[in-house]
Amino acid sequence: MLDKTDTADSAELKEKLTNIIEKFIALAAVRLSDDVMARLEEIQRAENHPLQKEIYRSYFENLKMAREQKRPCCQDTGMLQFYLNAGTAFPYLNYIPEVITEAVRRATANVPLRPNAVDFFNEKISDDNIAERSPWINWELIPDSSEIEITVYFSGAGCSLPGQARVFKPSDGIEAVIPFVFDAVINHGINACPPLFVGIGLGHNIENAALLSKKALLRPFGRRHPRLKGAELERRITDGLNGTGMGAQGLRGSHAVMGVNIESSARHTATIACAVNVSCYMMRRGVIRLKNDLSYKLPTYAGETL
Repeated sequence: MLDKTDTADSAELKEKLTNIIEKFIALAAVRLSDDVMARLEEIQRAENHPLQKEIYRSYFENLKMAREQKRPCCQDTGMLQFYLNAGTAFPYLNYIPEVITEAVRRATANVPLRPNAVDFFNEKISDDNIAERSPWINWELIPDSSEIEITVYFSGAGCSLPGQARVFKPSDGIEAVIPFVFDAVINHGINACPPLFVGIGLGHNIENAALLSKKALLRPFGRRHPRLKGAELERRITDGLNGTGMGAQGLRGSHAVMGVNIESSARHTATIACAVNVSCYMMRRGVIRLKNDLSYKLPTYAGETL
């Protein structure tokens, strides 16, 4: 049984964790990660069409103002999703769901974040983004680690609408995923404010492929698939999509996508499952790594502190 001192220490620890996560959410809502900004700047230099240059100018002006005014860089702050690589020896695992939920509640009021969480059956919007299984928390346990890595992702409506998943027969071959991906990106990706990041999951069934596609989307830009054929497929799809002539905001340009990442798993002998997740150019994905003493690093935001 906890004595009064233990209870006070527990409350103080939860409060410290909550403050850290709330500030981390606020940072990710306002500032794009370093790899996303670097890629945007690279594409801006590569685009030659006058209209494309003007669109990118407005993109960067908006991002600059968001940081200066400490306000979200997009009005649709989405549904908050958290992907955890949790060390089994991290001493505060029991607190994490409660801490993340309370941090989202506070950030919704203080950043502020737009309330987006709608109950499916009574059609009511939560005013604090706390609702059934919201915020969404996905766990992956890391044996013998005393640290936890938390990735936050702001899943906006425009980025969610193009999402697709399908299971093919093996006789269709892996080449069947290419037109499937192109259809999702070209026909539906305009909802997500191109240029897009594209995450592709290749697995054995719908839920397996869908989760892999989100993990692919959240992978740092420029880190290729570890298998040679996987990396080559990423390159082919990237080049093909950028060869369609679609650019920023779906208008004519040379970069429909900023990058394509693939994550894969073994498949069943009789299935080829493929899922597609996309993010707009304003990809709000941040990473924090916490040690067991609650010191932290922000690998996606050089020079920032909370």
